[in-house]
Amino acid sequence: MAALRYAINVTIDGCVDHREGVVDEELHRHHAENLLRADGLLFGRTTYEMMEAAWQNPAPEIADDPFVQAINAAQKFVVSRTRTEVGWNSRLITGDLRTEIERLKADSTDGIAVGGVTLPAALAQLGLIDEYQFVIHPRVAGHGPYLFAGLEPRLDLDLIGRSELGSGAVVLDYRPRR
Repeated sequence: MAALRYAINVTIDGCVDHREGVVDEELHRHHAENLLRADGLLFGRTTYEMMEAAWQNPAPEIADDPFVQAINAAQKFVVSRTRTEVGWNSRLITGDLRTEIERLKADSTDGIAVGGVTLPAALAQLGLIDEYQFVIHPRVAGHGPYLFAGLEPRLDLDLIGRSELGSGAVVLDYRPRR
């Protein structure tokens, strides 16, 4: 069974508001590499709609950006109870979350990437995430939303890798302690 890998940008104080990270070319390359090493990208409805609006038809000056190219080419899986259809190289997932995600992982060779906040919290609650990557940005946002607010029980992780980006962001890779 292939891995479900979660990656998220987060400020030092735990804020996961996508507008609060230090976004630059190196960060886009980093996340593009994450997408390129997966068979698909898993989103909840809200994150899917936000990403679709931002990246499906990018401004001409960023059309060659590696992240833009990777996300547009990626197969996407959208978990939603309210949508009846999706576009943008996507497939809708509406069934039992555990069953559907286990099926995606079983059918995958290179793993599935997952992004967002709400869906990954539900996946973590179910013990379905195999790898976590936190890109910790050198910023204190002073507000939320916060990463994994309300998660029960506590999730213990083992550090499996770390690196630093030129912006001062630190990339920390973890696996759940089983």
